[in-house]
Amino acid sequence: MSTAAAAPARPGQVLADLLPASRVRDVALVVGGAALTGLAAQIAVPVPGSPVPVTGQTFAALLVGTTLGASRGLSALVLYALAGLAGVPWFANGTSGVSVSFGYILGMILASAAVGALARRGADRSVLRTAGAMLVGEAIIYAVGVPYLAYTADLSMSAAIAAGLTPFLIGDALKAALAMGLLPSAWKLVKR
Repeated sequence: MSTAAAAPARPGQVLADLLPASRVRDVALVVGGAALTGLAAQIAVPVPGSPVPVTGQTFAALLVGTTLGASRGLSALVLYALAGLAGVPWFANGTSGVSVSFGYILGMILASAAVGALARRGADRSVLRTAGAMLVGEAIIYAVGVPYLAYTADLSMSAAIAAGLTPFLIGDALKAALAMGLLPSAWKLVKR
């Protein structure tokens, strides 16, 4: 017999698992995760000398992965990418399709799955563990995005690092700090 009430937190769960389980829930979470990422991508600040803007997109992708878990987070980011490729104008600055920064989106897909898997192992329940998960996620995004930028923009690897990594480190540290406050706090609220 199933009940409408959410179960208490158990090891191996992510925040989304605390909602009553159903297919409808999972579809809504995936669509919502894609939409959140698309909305966050509209927070875009140009970076002088770089074709890649600072956006809220990476923060949303990592937040979606940690709160939804690996499979739903991966699904949400794949939906986000496919919809953007199909013409939905929700990549950075209201764009769609493939650009020199599309490698970062590919990296976000992988990163959302990785941080989701880490969250299932409790990486979102303390400040230090959340910091580690965010660091892993950001490293994956850059490991895909920077070489893609170098290839598609015909840049040397050092020029791609200068244009597609270095200017973003402070912003990413701030995003990680925000996640380090939000995720463990959410778990503390759940435990009450």
